[in-house]
Amino acid sequence: MSSSLMQTPRLAWRQLRRDLAAGDVRILIAALVLAVLAVTAVGFVTDRAERALAIEANRLLGGDAVVRSDEPISGAIRRAAEVPGLQRTETMELQTMIRVGERLQLGDLRALGAGFPLRGAFRIVGPDGVERDAGGVPARGTLWMSRAGADTLGARLGDEIAIGDARLRLAALVVQEPDAALDYFNVAPKVFLGLSDIASTGLVQEGSRIRYRLVVAGSATAVDKFNATTRAVLGRGQRLETIADARPEIRSALDRAGRFLGLAALVSVVLAAVAVAMAARRHSARHLSGTAVMRCLGATQATLVGIQVGELLMLGLFASTVGVALAFGLQWLVGGWLAQALKLSIPPAGWLPALQGYGVGLVVLMAFGAPPVLALRRVPALRVLRRDLDPAEPSAWLVAIAGLGGLAALLWWKAGSAALGLAMLVGIAATLAVLALLAWLMIVAVRRLRSRLRGSLRYGLANVSRRAGASIAQVSALGLGLMALLLLTFVRTDLLDRWQMALSDDAPNRFIINVQDDQVGAVRDFIAQQGVAPPTLYPMIRGRLTSHNGKAVTGADYAGQGERAQRLAEREFNLSVADELRDDNRVTAGTFWGKTRPVKPEASVEEDFAERLGWKLGDRIAFDIAGQRFEATITSLRSVDWESFRPNFFVIASPGSLEGFPASHITAVSVPPQRTRFTADLVERFPNLSVIDVEAVLKQVRSTADQVSTVVEVVFYFSLAAGLLVLMAAVSASQDERLLEGGVMRAIGGSRRQLRLAQASEFAAIGLLAGLTAAIAASVLAGVIAEQVFDLPWQADWRLAAFGALAGVIAALLAGLFATRRVLDAPPSVTLRELQG
Repeated sequence: MSSSLMQTPRLAWRQLRRDLAAGDVRILIAALVLAVLAVTAVGFVTDRAERALAIEANRLLGGDAVVRSDEPISGAIRRAAEVPGLQRTETMELQTMIRVGERLQLGDLRALGAGFPLRGAFRIVGPDGVERDAGGVPARGTLWMSRAGADTLGARLGDEIAIGDARLRLAALVVQEPDAALDYFNVAPKVFLGLSDIASTGLVQEGSRIRYRLVVAGSATAVDKFNATTRAVLGRGQRLETIADARPEIRSALDRAGRFLGLAALVSVVLAAVAVAMAARRHSARHLSGTAVMRCLGATQATLVGIQVGELLMLGLFASTVGVALAFGLQWLVGGWLAQALKLSIPPAGWLPALQGYGVGLVVLMAFGAPPVLALRRVPALRVLRRDLDPAEPSAWLVAIAGLGGLAALLWWKAGSAALGLAMLVGIAATLAVLALLAWLMIVAVRRLRSRLRGSLRYGLANVSRRAGASIAQVSALGLGLMALLLLTFVRTDLLDRWQMALSDDAPNRFIINVQDDQVGAVRDFIAQQGVAPPTLYPMIRGRLTSHNGKAVTGADYAGQGERAQRLAEREFNLSVADELRDDNRVTAGTFWGKTRPVKPEASVEEDFAERLGWKLGDRIAFDIAGQRFEATITSLRSVDWESFRPNFFVIASPGSLEGFPASHITAVSVPPQRTRFTADLVERFPNLSVIDVEAVLKQVRSTADQVSTVVEVVFYFSLAAGLLVLMAAVSASQDERLLEGGVMRAIGGSRRQLRLAQASEFAAIGLLAGLTAAIAASVLAGVIAEQVFDLPWQADWRLAAFGALAGVIAALLAGLFATRRVLDAPPSVTLRELQG
């Protein structure tokens, strides 16, 4: 027994060496190398791009993590920041009066510690008028001011600015601050000075309302450890902020990019499965006769299984190693180009994509390669004399189930999203079923029409019907691969179009708040006179959550649902009223009241907000509004497109339900760059208004979206190129029968032209059917994924579907004709001898 166990690996190694020397496994190795190359290279590029985007996103914080506190930060949190691997700095923020000449206004003061920001940089304009990155914090005795604040106060560079007891010189205007995208709802103007100057202002004294910030940056491991330690010891008035707390527009762009990169990885897995499945089928067919001889010589089924599976494992390890090595070199080149395109430093690749490449290669090979190879153990010994006898087990259904099971496991592993993984699994299963059915119908139709056809066309289409099983398998494989590539194309197009639409040049760049009821008409008229489109003003009522379903609640009651949920519950809510929803709000559950005025107060809540706080349809929520109680029933949930940059609210009440409660109004407008006096003139006319300039935030969001778009484009084209190579390997893997028949035709006098026309008609029929089905399936699946996974509105574009059908024909023609080119070039005797043995 032990001797047999030792002999089997040696026999497997000898068979692999013989197959390598004879070239019998070249297609399988090529398919597996390309599959692992595609999966691993996309994984490497995705891993590096995601980490680069995460670092770039942290520039919007000024660091990798920030602790905010109402009191000076000390104790365990400060000790956690004072460890190797972390940089740290701190800032102080408070509201104070700012005087420029005779003008006096309340503004925000920020005192910056040395080294701030640890990520990103301030963009400033100095006396020379040139916009540049600041090299540090303001020098001692000087300060910077936001450009919008300087316009409001009429300040000019070189002016003396009075803050408390200090008199500081205005040295630069800030056009973009690193953490503006985290929270831009603060009242202009803003001034920035060095932390060393704060004492001279006399503002830091007992009773001062100062907000302290401790900022850290460093390696991912060190930052994660700091975050874990900090969360465990946060006290009252303290909170930890990461990029997850950034503006919804920033989070949305990063989240969608991550999902797209995950989709690209899934497509690579699908293509890998297609290529290996087709190549393994060819590999199994080529070993039928040799296995029959071994059965005649007394080989047991266990020995045959050991030899065949052992060869597959050795082959898988070899091909996976080659694929991973090529992927590592390729991603190094792509990473260098990506760093230049994004204008940022991209971290080196980790080892996880390489391990995933080995995992995908071996799992795909065993899931799709083992079933047909295991069928060799049932090869009848009589096949030595009769080539028409094939193994009877396992059946095609068992092979298909085993392969799909392996593919399902891989997709679930790589998806990172239950919705994305499930959509891909259902889409693949449905596409395969439809492709197989249509291929069978095509075979039936060809059999009936064959007698009416003439010449090479008749011969080519006859091949489709003569090899029914092979034709169905090839249509299914080619269609599934095309569907995966087209799906990636459709989603990428929707994603980029969405970002371009959401971040158009006319996006609102000024928010105007505190408009009183009696000022609504006057403010609207004033804005129209400035050459700006008349805005819609929305009522805004401030309230604090007091009860949920009749039970009194505080922020502490939401501590178990996460720090963010607790913070949301503790703060004041901005409530509004609406009788209809804009196009950037969509009801996802329940019923919106519309023009019908409900008898009792109803509320519509943003769906993610409701989920975070554990609110459901039918729940009753109550707020304290200036000492008065307001209660409403949740009757609908909404998805909100935060990227529209228009005023949006987590909670909207039904018309009439908030009448009598104190309210102000808010609006957003797009002010042309040449209207430099818009803010100053508006505030001068209506001194009670606050105008929030979000132009800097828009720049940051556009910059982030541009970088994300670049990453998406690179990964898309990279996946597309890898996918086309894998498809060629898949089509090439099923060409032995055509080579054999071509050799016979050449032997009996068939011309090169007749052979080429016959092959072209066969491949065109297969490609047309596969491409058309793949395009329709990809369109439907893209719609499901766009709406359910990416939260994007979707509309079918049948021009792309037509393009998909054309792509199928071209792909099948090019790959098929390339794979069978030896029929025309090699003598018929050589071709027949190689294939018949």
